[in-house]
Amino acid sequence: MYKNKAFDGTNNICGKRIKQLREQMPEKTSQRQLSDMLQIAGLDVDKNAVQRIESGERFITDIELRVIAKVLGVTYQELLD
Repeated sequence: MYKNKAFDGTNNICGKRIKQLREQMPEKTSQRQLSDMLQIAGLDVDKNAVQRIESGERFITDIELRVIAKVLGVTYQELLD
């Protein structure tokens, strides 16, 4: 039976990359700061959602992926590679 999981068993393939990019931002950006930035951009996610995304516990919609990429200053393809 097919399951909607990444090869490593997580619910998304970009969480680790999102965490890496967040930690590489000029000023060390916390998960709470990233959630604030996403909310300003129109995406309703809190600090706990960011933590679950980064750990691979939470699925990400295409709409969310697009906003996250914009806030992090990368293309969505860069998040998926």
